[in-house]
Amino acid sequence: MTSPTRKDTQTPAAKTSSRPEIEAFLEKVKGLGPAATAGKRGRLIFALDATMSRQPTWDTACALQADMFREAASIGGLDIQLVYFRGLNECRASGWVADSGKLASLMGRISCQGGHTQIGKVLSHARKEQAAQRVQALVFVGDAMEEGIDSLAHAAGELGLLGVPVFMFQEGNDAVAETAYREIARLSRGAWCRFDTGSAAQLAELLRAVAAYAAGGLKALSDLSARKAGGARLLLAQMKS
Repeated sequence: MTSPTRKDTQTPAAKTSSRPEIEAFLEKVKGLGPAATAGKRGRLIFALDATMSRQPTWDTACALQADMFREAASIGGLDIQLVYFRGLNECRASGWVADSGKLASLMGRISCQGGHTQIGKVLSHARKEQAAQRVQALVFVGDAMEEGIDSLAHAAGELGLLGVPVFMFQEGNDAVAETAYREIARLSRGAWCRFDTGSAAQLAELLRAVAAYAAGGLKALSDLSARKAGGARLLLAQMKS
């Protein structure tokens, strides 16, 4: 199967998320049941687009991933698996790690390379991991979509039935990516949000919110929201609608 090519035509620019939209996003999370089982650590798949345009955000994610561990540690702990794709046909997953130092070391050895999106492989991988052992959530950070939407929607729907919400965090204003990311989030019973290019603070909020959910379920996410965390309120809003 040949990889689709990136279109040269530009899509109309979409506005970035306002604070009310981010807060509404977090409110949606309330529709899900418990995440991590009491007494057990949560498991979160942290997936990133590592194609060439993503290098600045990859570097930001390297710096922010420790925030997820810190947030989860205050609740009960979290194991994270790094998944990334780059080049023409490379999609890899790390082992499960329980501390930020090890994850930072893994991420620090990876450089971004040109290529097409492989979101379908990420969703299929999440389903296989869920079959082996419960996965509380999948978070994906990217800025483009160059695959068939129907196959992605099918895979997202399967994850929704299995109880694995997908949190799609979009950098930039690509309208094609937004349509696909929103649909993946909706069908998996997760949530979508756009963050501003170069805004580490916005992405940090969103990643902390997902880590709280994966480690402690809706109660932990609600508690984080009550502490005035805008990212948590946005997820809660989408997941309960």
